[in-house]
Amino acid sequence: MTIAQNPIKLIATLIIAMLPFFALAFDGGQHGDDKEFNASELINGHIGDSHEFHIADWNGHPISFYLPVILWTDNGLTVFSSEKFHHDNTGEHIVETNGQKFVRHNEVIYYADDYANLAEDDKSAFNFEARPLDFSITKLVFSMLFSVIILFIVFYVVARSYSKNDKAPKGLAGFLEPLVLFVRDDIAIPNIGEKKYAKFMPYLLTIFFFIWINNIFGLIPFFPFSSNLTGNIFFTFVLSAITFLITSFNGNKDYWKHVFAPPVPKALYPIMIPIEIIGLITKPFALMIRLFANITAGHIIILSLVSLIFIFKSVFISPVSGVFVLFMSVLEMLVAVLQAYVFTLLSALYIGQAVAEHDHH
Repeated sequence: MTIAQNPIKLIATLIIAMLPFFALAFDGGQHGDDKEFNASELINGHIGDSHEFHIADWNGHPISFYLPVILWTDNGLTVFSSEKFHHDNTGEHIVETNGQKFVRHNEVIYYADDYANLAEDDKSAFNFEARPLDFSITKLVFSMLFSVIILFIVFYVVARSYSKNDKAPKGLAGFLEPLVLFVRDDIAIPNIGEKKYAKFMPYLLTIFFFIWINNIFGLIPFFPFSSNLTGNIFFTFVLSAITFLITSFNGNKDYWKHVFAPPVPKALYPIMIPIEIIGLITKPFALMIRLFANITAGHIIILSLVSLIFIFKSVFISPVSGVFVLFMSVLEMLVAVLQAYVFTLLSALYIGQAVAEHDHH
């Protein structure tokens, strides 16, 4: 008998799943008077980047996993732990090392002297004159490297199992083979064609599993997971730019002819050519925004539901919040694989349009 068929088991499972939210509510009621709860700060702290992983609080003190800060400065290479940052009398995070002083503002590191002369509007990540070159291992970078290592290990194990077993795959290989065949038979071949799909299969498989595993990692709320990598617009921009470059460099004569010599009267070229060029840009832009918006929105909704416990400061709101968080978490697990599928599907579609051979009559 399944859980769905047994109401008692179903209720017990829901109660166990909601126990953390009861604990959060009690904790919020006991300690909420010390500091006003800020839901925006909680949400922004999760969906944004950071130089450390906040694991828990113990006796009012945070327990964190600090990541290395790697800077190329006027004095050369500077490496130190992000734990060295401390608050000064203005509330800014500062550190003095290697004969230099740095300020961390919104997780962006500046030279302290240059930062002091900046206007509020100039305190952005793109003000490179006031910043050293930053190669730090932030939370998002750590998660990206961690997922790459996990994927490498997983597919290395699968490859070894295939080399030793000439029968039906078992275990991890048996789980992954239908997914690989799905990408090949339902994404690559229908959109790119049987003649040319094999060339692009490594890229399509990479982005499918890479996006999927990072989507899943973002839903696990404890170290070493919990980062919002696929909800970072710079990350989705790079993935989309790679798809754009692969599409552009593999575009055949017919593809580029359709852009710069569209099949319309030549009098319409001044209108149609700019439209076609804009179309080239909007495709990767849509890829970037779709993945970023869907993943970030899911995280914001879940964290907002959890924040209701602290906002209302009542244990009675935790069952309601817990049920909705449980529902959204299950839904986000579906969204995790769906967004990986959509990104891979559209990438294959764009590549297929670029390499398609047209019959000339």
